[in-house]
Amino acid sequence: MPKLGGAVRRREDFRFVSGKGRYTDDMSLPGLVFAAIARAPYAHAKITSLSVEEARSTPGVLAVLTAVEAEADGLALIKSSVNLKRPDGSDAPVTPRPLLAYDRVRFVGEPVALVVAESAEQAAQAAELVEAEYEPLPVVAGVKQALAPGAPSLWEAAPDNIAYRWHKGDDAAIDAALAGAAHVTRAEVLISRVTAAPMEPRVAIGAVEDGRLVLRTSTQSPKQVRDVMAGAVFHIDSSEIRVLAEDVGGSFGMKAGVYREDVLVLWAARRIGRPVKWTSSRSEAFLSDEHARDIVATTELALDAEGRFLAFRARLDNDIGAYLSGRSLPITFNIGGIAGVYTTPLLAGELRGIFSNKVQTSAYRGAGRPEATYVLERTIDIAARETGVDPFELRRKNLIPAEAMPYETPFIFKYDCGEFAANMALAAELADRDGFAARREAARARGLLRGLGVANAIEVAGGPFTRPTRDSSRLTVEADGTIVLECGSMSVGQGLETSMPELAAAGLGIPSERIRYRQGDSDSLAVAHGSAGSSATPVGGTAVHLAVEKLIETARQRAAEVLEAAVADIEYASGTLRVAGTDRVVTLADLAAGSAPGASGRPSDLDPLSAEAEFHPEQVTYPNGCHICEVEIDPETGRLEVVDYVAVEDLGRVLNPMLVEGQLHGGIAQGAGQALQELVVYDGNCELMSGTFNDYSLPLASDLPFFRTATREVPTTANPLGVKGVGEAGTVGALAAAVNAVCDALAEYGVTHVDMPATPQRIWEVTKGKMPGFG
Repeated sequence: MPKLGGAVRRREDFRFVSGKGRYTDDMSLPGLVFAAIARAPYAHAKITSLSVEEARSTPGVLAVLTAVEAEADGLALIKSSVNLKRPDGSDAPVTPRPLLAYDRVRFVGEPVALVVAESAEQAAQAAELVEAEYEPLPVVAGVKQALAPGAPSLWEAAPDNIAYRWHKGDDAAIDAALAGAAHVTRAEVLISRVTAAPMEPRVAIGAVEDGRLVLRTSTQSPKQVRDVMAGAVFHIDSSEIRVLAEDVGGSFGMKAGVYREDVLVLWAARRIGRPVKWTSSRSEAFLSDEHARDIVATTELALDAEGRFLAFRARLDNDIGAYLSGRSLPITFNIGGIAGVYTTPLLAGELRGIFSNKVQTSAYRGAGRPEATYVLERTIDIAARETGVDPFELRRKNLIPAEAMPYETPFIFKYDCGEFAANMALAAELADRDGFAARREAARARGLLRGLGVANAIEVAGGPFTRPTRDSSRLTVEADGTIVLECGSMSVGQGLETSMPELAAAGLGIPSERIRYRQGDSDSLAVAHGSAGSSATPVGGTAVHLAVEKLIETARQRAAEVLEAAVADIEYASGTLRVAGTDRVVTLADLAAGSAPGASGRPSDLDPLSAEAEFHPEQVTYPNGCHICEVEIDPETGRLEVVDYVAVEDLGRVLNPMLVEGQLHGGIAQGAGQALQELVVYDGNCELMSGTFNDYSLPLASDLPFFRTATREVPTTANPLGVKGVGEAGTVGALAAAVNAVCDALAEYGVTHVDMPATPQRIWEVTKGKMPGFG
């Protein structure tokens, strides 16, 4: 096993903070031209006319492309289907996305024309001159409106606006448990629509190089983007497309799929014969980036007289926006999280995808895990209030005991290991739960409300559960002794450029400075997962570990030939191979360069000293933890301050505590940001109202405390490293912990629930009728 566990600083940070990062927008190619997109101003409308002549005659403009040209080139539609059924048993509808809209637009910002010009400024100016006339159509504004009787239909194949229904569980048994329960809690909770808002907006450069389509883009999944574009869009073999991604300034799931702009720049480059670049503005990102979450959930929790959970049922209606694709289904992969860490004997879940005239929703950090945890943990808190039981103790009473592992829940997931009670105990100690009552009284003396929110989180990593992810890596020794590490995992800000070389270096017993990290080339590896599902270390890292073992074995075999010894007599240590009991040695660099004693040929005559390994686990892993959030609220203004936040996470074996802490901090910030501030706002006509950072409130450093995190290492047997994954863990627990804290602070006013985001205005509106001075 590699000797790891130290807090190693990120090697990539100096490059980033000194302005030497290489993002897609930093790239240029000979003859590069620029693209801009004319977008629809209506959420739902027929296109009655489209005139581009004035735009085409603008100085510097090379082309203005519409659906007419797209259809002529066989690229009119991007088709995808999902293997799900509607409530009536029919197949989920195929909702083909036009590359450029031609007869109808279904959300504000849908592309209708592409302008290519010599400069970005000329392209943007010409795009403003594209003239379109529209006939507005009735709008489907959200889940409740879409399901209302007489609501307009967005797609003929889904007259009720339900794209799909997925269900699992014994509803009859749950109905019986509810009927016989000592107490039943029923709740409706909303999970707000958010956008990823990465530091680096989306950028795409399309080119034709040596007869191949080459896309340089800010993506977390280059190989998947290549394969989808080849098969579902251009209808060519995947070998005819290459996708390249270097530094990526954040992705969070939003950058995992194929966007229309990716296809447009490639198509335009092929038509024009010059490389074409499109860079999203921040306002354009709000209009066109895939959004996330946006769920209306109803839940039922049955308890016996002692407070034991008998049954839990949740139905989640997900506003998927205007189009259905595999990118619309992240929550279905991870809904098993509604089992939580509890011994609930009966569980059922139902998911429905609901069409609306909004941007499509897709994966965002956690991709269904925070949603599942939120609906369960909020319901538990409401049940605790209704029964007069301490929320912390109600949870502890129902935990799965460590000695019950492995534990198969009645709803999808099977946990191989976990010590949930110990997580709660350590979190309570770090958060000084015993001292909270005194802190609440001190706050009350200052005229403030104090609340403590608890959430037990569990996620699935390296999934989906039914299809564990696979990944690969390759190590190649160069003549100077440098080792090139090519990873199928994709670093998009989480520090893999540090952690993967550290992992390889530990296994090889050499300094990590000798290892060069490469990623993001769809030509590089046959299997490359990219960045998704907290899989980088448990799956991609294990592939690195296995590649190290294979490289050492390959080197031993080559050294045996060179040193004229038996392979069994070759010992490896720290980059050197020795015939046991002798001073006959050869280094990895010697073997790679062909300069070892007895070696023949020049380096170019030798096979590369290289090893490639793939890892496809038989089962996923289950990172888990306990989060405790503490808030203070000013009842006169609704102003809220997060005064403390503690997270204890069982991530299996921890390889680099510094990187783990950074991942947890970032995840908590995104979860708490959604819970307390962030919201994509549409009006009743589905016009976007939050199209800039003036209207969309991202948390600042000053909005959050210094998070206090701790890890408890309960190694998994799902991979040889014993790691469980960390990328999404912070977000999974933060939504529920933060909202639970707000509701705890407001409990004395009779408030049982506040939907996210718990902004000062929303808190004030919820409580104004109950506060002193408001009657």
